[in-house]
Amino acid sequence: MFKREWKRNAKSLMIWSIVLGGLVFLTLSIFPQFAEQQKEVTKLLQSLPPAMIKAFGMDQLSMGDLTGYYGVRVYMMTTLLGSVYAAMLAANIVAKEENDKTIEFLLAKPITRREILTNKWLVVVVNILILNAVSLLVSLIGFQMAKEYDVSLKAIYLLTLATVFLHFTFASIAFFLSTMMRKTRNASSFALGLVFVTYFMNMMSSISEDLSFLKYVSPFKYVDAAPIINELEIDPLYMVLMIVIISISIVSAYIIYKKKDIVV
Repeated sequence: MFKREWKRNAKSLMIWSIVLGGLVFLTLSIFPQFAEQQKEVTKLLQSLPPAMIKAFGMDQLSMGDLTGYYGVRVYMMTTLLGSVYAAMLAANIVAKEENDKTIEFLLAKPITRREILTNKWLVVVVNILILNAVSLLVSLIGFQMAKEYDVSLKAIYLLTLATVFLHFTFASIAFFLSTMMRKTRNASSFALGLVFVTYFMNMMSSISEDLSFLKYVSPFKYVDAAPIINELEIDPLYMVLMIVIISISIVSAYIIYKKKDIVV
């Protein structure tokens, strides 16, 4: 079962890994030129609206510092694009069986619904870990192109860990949604909507103090780059929140799928 699911999703993993890895490498490769023109860049940033500077955390991180540059530019891609991939993968992996009319084949095998979900979730976990491993490896290679600039590897590793938990958070919610729906289109739409809506909430909570309460409903805020880089730790409260969301979503997925009236 695991091998079957792995093969079905290997191509998309390879494509996403190449695209994300390429973007990370390209972004890091231009940092030396970016740093050399820091005065011009600073003037450009000063001309930007304060709300935009706050939204991307540029008020707390220095773009002239390699770690800060990574936290502002690269981290945004790994968190947002990675979350889209994780949500899409998890949203489709269960719903597609009914959508493609292949669930009858699975149910005819000597395998329980619990085993079906377990193997599918394991594929999601492994794919997310591989995607993040590729991103981290490419980042470490990219840092070699800016050897003369210091970078906090501890901060990079913490950001990677935070990204993994963020991806698992969205994946678990999407996985839960996938067990309730029969059409991959519906599951994908809800999953993508969740990612982009919560990303927007994170932006708004950073811009306006009146909307700061939104940070508690946006997983993106849980892994905000600035405090992780500046304090070299992930907020324990946010870590607990993500673990709780993941646990509740996965347990709920098992409960619902076990009782679900599956149409074959």
